[in-house]
Amino acid sequence: MVEVVTAGHVNWDVTLRVDALPDPDGEARITSQRRSGGGSAANVAVALAGMDVPSGVVGSVGTDEHGMLVRRELDAAGVDASHLLDVEGTETTTKYLVVDDAGEVMVLGNDGANEAVAPDDVDPGYVTSADHLHLTSQRPATAAHLADVATAAGLTVSFDPGRRLDQRDFSAALAYSDVVFLNDREAATLLDSDLEHPSSELDGRVVVIKHGSDGAQVDTPSGMYTHPGFGVETVDTTGAGDAFAAGFLAVLLEEKGEYDYERALEFANACGALASQAEGARTAPSRDRVESFLAERF
Repeated sequence: MVEVVTAGHVNWDVTLRVDALPDPDGEARITSQRRSGGGSAANVAVALAGMDVPSGVVGSVGTDEHGMLVRRELDAAGVDASHLLDVEGTETTTKYLVVDDAGEVMVLGNDGANEAVAPDDVDPGYVTSADHLHLTSQRPATAAHLADVATAAGLTVSFDPGRRLDQRDFSAALAYSDVVFLNDREAATLLDSDLEHPSSELDGRVVVIKHGSDGAQVDTPSGMYTHPGFGVETVDTTGAGDAFAAGFLAVLLEEKGEYDYERALEFANACGALASQAEGARTAPSRDRVESFLAERF
C-alpha cells in the first residue's frame, strides 16, 4: 500500500553539462553526459521513497528501451509503478537538460508518451488507497479528475503545475488543491496581484513559493513563514524543486494534521540544497542525510 500517489510526467533524461549556455547562433563545449529517469511525478515519488514514504506513480511511458529503463529505475527505488501506462508505438518522452557551470538549466524535449493518461485511464481505487495525491504537469482534464477523486475520498492534494503553467488552464485542479507549489515566475503568472498574501488570492490554500538560492516562503490562512535557504555550492539545479516538494510533503504527512510549516520549509530547503550539489534529477537526499545536514548547521 502506498502513502502518496504522484501523477504526471515520467521521462527519460539526458543531462548535458556545458561550459556555458550558448547564445543564439553560439556554441558550447559538452563537458559530461548523464542519462537517467526523470519527470516531476517520478522524481517526487523516488525522493519520497528515499525518505521512507511509500509512494506510487500514475503516468505513462513508451514501450521502447527508455520506457523499460524508467520502469527498472522506479522498481529499484522502491516506487510502485503498477499504474504506469505503457503506450504502444510511442517513444518515452525524452528531456535534454543543458546545465552550465553555475548549475543553471535549459530544457529541450519531445512530446513522447508522458501525457497519454486520460481521465478514463485513472484507477480511482488506486488513488483512494493512498493518504495524499501529488499532482505535477499533465493534461489539465486528467489533473482535475484525479484531484476530484482524491478530494471526494478525503485525501489531501498538492499541485506543482510546473513550467507550462502560463500555457494551460489548471483552474479545476487548483480548486481541489490543499497545497500549491510555485516558483517566482509561476507565482507571477498565476497570481493576479497579491504576491505578498498568495493564500488569500487562492482561497485559503497553502501556497509555497520557491525563490531558488534565496530560499522559500509559505503562506497559509494563519500566517506567513519564510526561510532564507542554505548557501551551498550548486552543481545542477535539475530536480531540486522536486526534492524540495518531496521534503515538504514528507514533514507534513508525518505530522498528521498538526502542521509545522516552519519545519517543513526548513527541511524542504535542505532537500533542495543537497539535491543541487550533484548532477541529475534523481539526487534527492535520504531523511537521515537531511537531518545530519541540518544538525551540522545548528
